[in-house]
Amino acid sequence: MAERSFAREVEDLRLGAGEVFRGEGILAVTKALLQSGVGYVAGYQGAPISHLMDVLADAQGILGELGVHFESSASEAAAASTLAASVMYPIRGAVTWKSTAGTNVACDALSNLASGGVTGGAVIVIGEDYGEGSSIMQERTHAFAMKSQIWLLDPRPNLESIVSLTEQAFELSEASNTPVMLEVRIRACHVHGSFIAKDNRKPPFALSKALENPVRDPGRIVLPPASFVHEQEKISRRLPAAITFIRERGLNETMPGDIPELGIVMQGGMYNGVMRALKLLGLADVWGATRVPLHVLNVTYPLVPEDLVAFCAGKSAVLVVEEGQPEFIEQALNTILRRADVQTRIHGKGALPMAGEYTAMALIDGVRAFVTAAMPALLEEMTPPPDPRPLLASAVVQALAPVVPPRPPSFCTGCPERPIFSAMTLVQQELGPHHIAADIGCHLFSINPPFNLGTTTMGYGLGASSAAAFQVKAKKRSISVMGDGGFWHNGLLNGVGNAVFNKHGGVVVLVDNHYSAATGGQDILSSRADNATRSTQHPIEDAVRGVGAKWVRRIDRTYDVARMRDTLHEALTTEEAGPKIIIASSECMLNRQRREKPLFNAAVKRGERMVKPRFGVDEDICTGDHACIRLSGCPSLSVKDSGDPLKEDPVAAIDNSCVGCGNCGEVSEAAVLCPSFYRADVVHNPTRWDVFKAGIRTAVISWLQRRRDAGRLALA
Repeated sequence: MAERSFAREVEDLRLGAGEVFRGEGILAVTKALLQSGVGYVAGYQGAPISHLMDVLADAQGILGELGVHFESSASEAAAASTLAASVMYPIRGAVTWKSTAGTNVACDALSNLASGGVTGGAVIVIGEDYGEGSSIMQERTHAFAMKSQIWLLDPRPNLESIVSLTEQAFELSEASNTPVMLEVRIRACHVHGSFIAKDNRKPPFALSKALENPVRDPGRIVLPPASFVHEQEKISRRLPAAITFIRERGLNETMPGDIPELGIVMQGGMYNGVMRALKLLGLADVWGATRVPLHVLNVTYPLVPEDLVAFCAGKSAVLVVEEGQPEFIEQALNTILRRADVQTRIHGKGALPMAGEYTAMALIDGVRAFVTAAMPALLEEMTPPPDPRPLLASAVVQALAPVVPPRPPSFCTGCPERPIFSAMTLVQQELGPHHIAADIGCHLFSINPPFNLGTTTMGYGLGASSAAAFQVKAKKRSISVMGDGGFWHNGLLNGVGNAVFNKHGGVVVLVDNHYSAATGGQDILSSRADNATRSTQHPIEDAVRGVGAKWVRRIDRTYDVARMRDTLHEALTTEEAGPKIIIASSECMLNRQRREKPLFNAAVKRGERMVKPRFGVDEDICTGDHACIRLSGCPSLSVKDSGDPLKEDPVAAIDNSCVGCGNCGEVSEAAVLCPSFYRADVVHNPTRWDVFKAGIRTAVISWLQRRRDAGRLALA
């Protein structure tokens, strides 16, 4: 069950020539693929293109009608390898994944693909996950494109540009026999707009035709001496062909202005931000008319020297807006201009930050610094833009810092992974601290308070292998954590298989929440749900035993904190050799709520009797030491004033976001804390028997309360 359904939106993919398509960026990319006659699509989910995979999954009926093959790949490497279908055959293929994290996984296949080249158009849709909204290391795709000679497109963030560049990416790939990366940034993925649609096209060359008429050319396989020829071919034929295509098609855009002495060269993805900064400075209007001439690089690699020389010639200074580091474009532009003997002064890093996201304020400051250095007289004509920094630095705002607590990323309310780390905390209280190798996924939130667990994170599914060096004789064992998504992506062989082969003695905790939950709840091999188009329900336990693991324990309810604690204790103290595998399994609460809430609400509406558990804290019993919060950290657990003058500390409280998982009570019992937690069942559409029982309970409790208040009820 994916995070959201696009079942309604994908019907718009059927729109034909002349009709107006409205939607967001990922839908526009999908429509452009279909308009381009793509033959197959594959990919691996990950922000910001997870929803693109969800769109493709929901559109399988339309894809099938057109004869387009789609599959969710096991990893980015598997997706990249799929493009092999375009090496020898004139079939257009597209794959997608998350930015540099995915490209690093796929680099082996991509390097071979770029070396031998392609016949059909091969397009990689890269979700460029850079900046403050990113969830990964801050790196750029540009470096990989340069390294492997893969052309990199960075369209202006509007639907018309995105669709046009997607379609022309296939043509550029075919014209230069080179794979092409289409970089869509976070905002481009989700920008809304419209464009005039074209008819969808069936693939002109079917995959079945390729299978029935195989073609072989050893010169395309990366082995000496062919590999040496490939390198020369990239520079002597493919690169010039790409530059000619880019220039003749006008893929890069130049916007004129009335200040010819200055200019701005920018990545296409920076266009909206730059225009916003120019507007606030009074150098552009809301309709896109700019006073400073602009050269927009919708293709950031390769650059077109003739176009850049023509734009910069006669200008006194040009600003390069290139988000991230190193300053690849700035360095290349300086080289191009010096070789052409154009002495235009280039500004870039310095006026703008070397690293970090180019927010509105960063761009405003950068453009102002550029104008100050290059044409100070223009400052008098510029509009002072609003600046929030004085307000943020004011005493009133700063006074909030010690009052408003920080909110680091954390587990959702009711998350079944939370009790795993509660149990781990309890075990360490008894056995002492251990080296804990973390992994990428929801479980990585355990590095934050209140758990503060985890020492390193090396990559998706690499939790167990990142603890490999610690498999030595010592008084303690390492603990490594891995999610089910990471397990199937990378961890089965690189983690568990590697541990079995090398006779590691550490503990591996496999967090099985039934989905690839961190990327939106997509099904994976071990998902419990029936999936009409995928094969699921393949237990992780069978896989780890299949590669030779002997000590394997499976816990099917992670909320049993005491059992989790005892199993971890056994794994850390047993004398048995080999890796100790604990499979901690409970369904992702978000996905469970997405599935159950509509069914529950529909049943209530029909008048059926439905029961919803709720948990609370008895204020009279709670002592206010908050150990339950420190060991759980659930967002629904809070504190409030007890109303008792004898209790100075606030008592624990559970708010209405509680989903009734029971973890708080389980933690309290396992940690031998206090009996202040209670469960109450909220009954919708109660029966007569329910009403009768409630009346009896109310009467008895009221009688006991009256006796207590009268001082007649004493407890021995």
